[in-house]
Amino acid sequence: MKDHLLTRRQAIGRWLAATSLGIAASELWQPDPAQAQLLPETPSCGADNAPTVSQTEGPFYTPRTPLKRNFRADAAGEAITLTGFVIDKRCQPVANAVVDLWHADARGAYDNTGYKLRGYQVTDAQGRYVFETVVPGMYPGRTRHFHVKIAAPGQRVLTTQLYFPDDARANSRDGIFDRRLLMRIDDASDGKIGRYDFVVSLA
Repeated sequence: MKDHLLTRRQAIGRWLAATSLGIAASELWQPDPAQAQLLPETPSCGADNAPTVSQTEGPFYTPRTPLKRNFRADAAGEAITLTGFVIDKRCQPVANAVVDLWHADARGAYDNTGYKLRGYQVTDAQGRYVFETVVPGMYPGRTRHFHVKIAAPGQRVLTTQLYFPDDARANSRDGIFDRRLLMRIDDASDGKIGRYDFVVSLA
């Protein structure tokens, strides 16, 4: 699917469609007291931030994914919580942005027939998103990575990828890798925490 302009009505409409299926309450992110000290409270940014660089969506993108926070039932692997904010260049939060995530399983394979390890969240009033998933595996020619699309209301879709800082050797051999898209990775009691704040250029 080519990048396109997404109106506020369309972005919120996607959330409403999920609500009508009765899954919004369980799949939209809600604060978890056990994770409160590990998840970011504010975005990491300065006074003027460059927009997040775009990258190819690759050959494994599937449109119309479900509203889903927790991917861990989809595949075995090391647990990771992917979190952060969607903000504008002035460090202001972007609420109601659709964050669409997909990635390979621990063996480096994608589900191309269903929606395993695929889904989206809608940012809250602070611009925050959270996914609970597993660490993706590598496959020939590619280092470990997540695929992401950010659809901020009224703006062009940002398509990009996120990378792991500990995979230095594999990263250096990947022709698509961009160090500006490295996540911050921290250890947690139940796996890892991966953080990345997306900056979108709002009109």
